[in-house]
Amino acid sequence: MAKHSKRYRSLAEKSSKDDLVTMNQAVEVLKGFGTTKFDQTVEVAIRLGIDAKQADQLVRGSIVLPHGIGKTQRVVVFAKGDLADAAKEAGADEVGQEELAKKIKDGWLDFDACIASPDMMGLVGPLGRVLGPRGLMPSPRAGTVTADVATVVKEYKAGKVEFRNDSSGIIHAVVGKLSFDAPKLLENIEAFVSHIQSLKPVAVKGTYMKGLSISATMSPSVRIAA
Repeated sequence: MAKHSKRYRSLAEKSSKDDLVTMNQAVEVLKGFGTTKFDQTVEVAIRLGIDAKQADQLVRGSIVLPHGIGKTQRVVVFAKGDLADAAKEAGADEVGQEELAKKIKDGWLDFDACIASPDMMGLVGPLGRVLGPRGLMPSPRAGTVTADVATVVKEYKAGKVEFRNDSSGIIHAVVGKLSFDAPKLLENIEAFVSHIQSLKPVAVKGTYMKGLSISATMSPSVRIAA
């Protein structure tokens, strides 16, 4: 188990005193952890009362947060013809077909999102072994397999966030930077949590949201009362 720094342990002690705070209080506590030289990324973690082994209880999707995530996402697109031109015009970092597929197959993964038009999936499908484990595989359910590539490129450039529960039923997602004003960070977190609540699978019985916390890159998590 990795040893935490003296700074981290000190912050963790402060955090534990504020166990199960309101969302507003949690943001204030977390912003008080901003003592590093770089702008830390803020992440939310939600523990869901789902059975992750059941296909009808999986929770995944995407959302464009009100204030973005504080970074420009690098987007690649598999498209041809007019759709390729539209993707480039929308701000895609790289647009291609066979050459792009070969580049990725050879190990290039310097991007945050991968979008494909439906007619490109025959080419993109075999890349699942490379893209899948990194959460980058285009999928209709996540909205990254689409004929409207331009709109989706713009959404990701504006800070669209993809998410899916892990094998233990927890969802992790980036919701901004520690330098964000508290109201903006709070609004992003509330928007994300509300979106997850709206995706409750019909098959889930009992408590859906079992735990909620926020944390930053170099800081301990702060637990929020549901």
